[in-house]
Amino acid sequence: MPCLLSLIAVFFPRVVIVLVFLFSSFLGDAYDTVLWPVLGFFFMPFTTLGYAVAVNYGGGLAGGWIILVVITVLMDLGQLAGARRQ
Repeated sequence: MPCLLSLIAVFFPRVVIVLVFLFSSFLGDAYDTVLWPVLGFFFMPFTTLGYAVAVNYGGGLAGGWIILVVITVLMDLGQLAGARRQ
């Protein structure tokens, strides 16, 4: 199931954020308040999911998990640049 969810997240990250928020405590464990996931939903959905994975599975932004967060930031910036170009 996590593999299917991660494949869906590549194409529909906002849908995955809503599903994870409704059916698990994954985002609640990673963030102290609801404000950051809500802002991430609108502005940087890949980074929101990447940070939640890094905190829940890696224990924080250490080691190779920071590479995951950097890649998701680049994915969000690429998505914004592509939307601006159109």
